[in-house]
Amino acid sequence: MKEQYEIEFLSLKDKLSSFIFRLVSNRQDTEDIVQETYLKVFHKIDTFQERSSFKTWVFAIALNTAKNHLDKQKRWKENAQDYGANLHSKSTSHFDKFKTVFQSTPEREYEIKEHINYCFNCINKTLLLKQQICLLLKDVYDFKVSEIMQITNLSEGVVKHSLADARKNMIRIFDGRCAFVNKQGVCHQCTALTGALNSKQNAHIQANELKLVQEGHSADKEYLLNLRLDLVRSIDPLNTKNSIINTYMLENCENWVEEGIEKKILESRPK
Repeated sequence: MKEQYEIEFLSLKDKLSSFIFRLVSNRQDTEDIVQETYLKVFHKIDTFQERSSFKTWVFAIALNTAKNHLDKQKRWKENAQDYGANLHSKSTSHFDKFKTVFQSTPEREYEIKEHINYCFNCINKTLLLKQQICLLLKDVYDFKVSEIMQITNLSEGVVKHSLADARKNMIRIFDGRCAFVNKQGVCHQCTALTGALNSKQNAHIQANELKLVQEGHSADKEYLLNLRLDLVRSIDPLNTKNSIINTYMLENCENWVEEGIEKKILESRPK
């Protein structure tokens, strides 16, 4: 029986790792948490009574294992990405280091869809922690509300309320920032960054191939969020051609915000 659970754990390890990574935004911390989860799971395996699926039980143990990391984290600013973008546009040393990391990626080509996934991870970090967790579990990892209750130890009402608030906040933020879904959106980083690292023509071709961009004119904001979530669901942030550079950005985002605030980088932008 233990061997069967070993096989099951390995089969869900990538999804578990990506879930933890989306919460802690650090590759090494993710690896440590997943390894500790593995040890706990098989130390406690005799207590697993199949009242839930094995997957649900493992995710519950992993989330509890990550608690110390998560308790130390602060919510990100909604414009956190702007600080990094402006620092890199004004500082040769920042951009040179960024380019060096990018050159270590296997194909040296930046994918817009991966930046949209990176952006989702950043915006998700602006939510209350329980909203982050519930949204990821339900809309990215396809858990039922009843399973989320078991994983989080939250009541049905709190889970449903957290989901509704998370979606409402995501829609509000993306509608105000993302130029793909609002022509007045202030953020063009997907095409700008892709254009800087690839050809600008390639950036626009990539963008126009995405259903989110094709349907961006839709007034149905729930539909647009679901299209974004479909894209996010299809990407493992730790195992893609751009995972090295996107991990680098996620791991440094908070430092860039602190540096940007100290230098008043956004206040000095042209009006």
